[in-house]
Amino acid sequence: QLQLVESGGGLVQPGGSLRLSCVASGNTLDDYPIAWFRQGPGKEREGVSCSSSWDGSPYYIDSVRGRFTISRDNAKNTVYLQMNSLKPEDTGVYYCAAGGPKCSWYVEGYDYWGQGTQVTVSS
Repeated sequence: QLQLVESGGGLVQPGGSLRLSCVASGNTLDDYPIAWFRQGPGKEREGVSCSSSWDGSPYYIDSVRGRFTISRDNAKNTVYLQMNSLKPEDTGVYYCAAGGPKCSWYVEGYDYWGQGTQVTVSS
């Protein structure tokens, strides 16, 4: 059983940066595609970025491409999401997710979820 714990959220001004971490235990992350989702106030949970288990290829939704970077540190069993040039619309609870055969933008595509970390972008 894989357990995921996110950290790194907080309050940041527009244009600022944050780095989220997702630490795994119970199994090795390199066996899984790993995704970051977010859920803004009154919104559905949406996929933001994913790292393929096969070759580590990153995928991003259009609204974050060029600003967010997903990366893995297999030695630390950790996945990161570096978020730069943050905007108020990036506000939400960010979750990491793992499992499934390949990267997917659908919640149903993942078997394991963390508890989430709050990101608030506001002046």
